[in-house]
Amino acid sequence: MKFKKDDLIIDIVEKKEDAEAILLGFGMHCLHCMMAHQETLEQACLVHGIDVNEVLKKLNNK
Repeated sequence: MKFKKDDLIIDIVEKKEDAEAILLGFGMHCLHCMMAHQETLEQACLVHGIDVNEVLKKLNNK
């Protein structure tokens, strides 16, 4: 599965076994809060000041 910046955080965590560890490594610690159910990866990256493309590379193993 290839993840995109408009995927919801909760969907990414549920679909990829090591996604939680990857996202935690980028400083995203609210992976199971209510926002994770409504927030896209891109939105979360903007809030945390993280480059969404770097996160996608790691999630998609590039």
